[in-house]
Amino acid sequence: MSRVLVTGVAGFLGSHLAESLRDAGHTVTGTVRTNTVSLDGVAVVPCDITDAKQVRDIVASVRPEIVFHFAAQSLPVVSWRDPPATFATNAFGTLNLLEAARRAAPDPLVVVAGSSAEYGPAPTGGPRLGEDAPIDPSSPYGASKAAATFLARFYNQSCQVKTIIIRPFLAIGPGKSGDMCSDFARGVVAVERGGRPALRVGNLDAVRDFLDARNVVDACLLIAERGTPGQTYNICSGAGHAVREVLETMLRLASAPVTVVSDPALARPADPDVIVGDNRRLRALGWEQTVSLGDSLAAILGYWRRHEAEVVAPVPQGARR
Repeated sequence: MSRVLVTGVAGFLGSHLAESLRDAGHTVTGTVRTNTVSLDGVAVVPCDITDAKQVRDIVASVRPEIVFHFAAQSLPVVSWRDPPATFATNAFGTLNLLEAARRAAPDPLVVVAGSSAEYGPAPTGGPRLGEDAPIDPSSPYGASKAAATFLARFYNQSCQVKTIIIRPFLAIGPGKSGDMCSDFARGVVAVERGGRPALRVGNLDAVRDFLDARNVVDACLLIAERGTPGQTYNICSGAGHAVREVLETMLRLASAPVTVVSDPALARPADPDVIVGDNRRLRALGWEQTVSLGDSLAAILGYWRRHEAEVVAPVPQGARR
C-alpha cells in the first residue's frame, strides 16, 4: 500500500477518489483550502494551493509516493468572471505542486488533472478527440488547464518529476452540483414538489461525453498503477450524447409532468458544439465503463429527491462542462 496525497479532496472527484483509495488500504491525506471537510479514514489538512510554502510543507510532511492533483477552480463560467484567480489556482497552483514534488524524497508520481476543455471542438460526425488533438481552449478555464498540462510535461521531461496527465471529460454523478445534469435533476425535483412551474433550459443541441464519477475514479487508479509517466490519458466514455437526450431521460424518470421552457439567455455561444473523446489509450490499460449514462442520471435524480431541502430554484446553464 502507498502513501497518497489528494489535493482538492473536498471536490466532487477528489472526495470520490480519496474514499476509493482509503477502501483499497492506502494511507490517504487530502488537502482543502479551508478545514471544513471531514472524510472518514482520510487525513484532511488545510492547504492553499496558491501558497508555495504551504504546498512544500505538506508534501515534505506527507512524503507521498503518489499525488493526485485535483485542486482547481473548475467552473468555466467563473473563469470568465475572474481569469486571474483561475490561472492563479489552476496554473500557478500546479507549478507550486510540481516544484514541491521536484524537491521531495522519495520522488512521487504526480497525476495532474487536466480537462477536456483544453481541446478545441470535435467536428460534427468526425473523429473523436484523441490525446494528440490540437490544444484550442474556448474559455479561461480551458486555457488555465492547458497551461497546467504544459507545466506537467516540462517537469517530466526536464526536471525528472514523474508526471501523468489525465483529461476527464464531463464527469457526472450523485453529489455533484453546479453542472448541467444536477441542474436538470434539481429542476425536475422542484417541479415534482410544486416549488417551480417549469424547467427553464438553454442550448439542448450541444453534444458531450458524459461519464459517471465511479468510472472516472476507476480510471484514475488504473492510470496511476499502469500508466506511463509523460503520457496523457483521456478519461471518457468515447460516446457523444446531446444535452437534449439527458433532459429527455430526466423527464421520463420524473414522477410528474414537467413543462420545459427554452430560454435563449441561458445559451452559451462560446461553448463548442461537440466535445467527444477517444478513450482507446485508456482502454489499452484494461479499463472498461461499468456505469451507463442512464443509470448515472437515475442516481443523480434520486440523490436530489433525497436532498429535497437543498433544491432551491436551480437555473440550468445548458452545456456546462
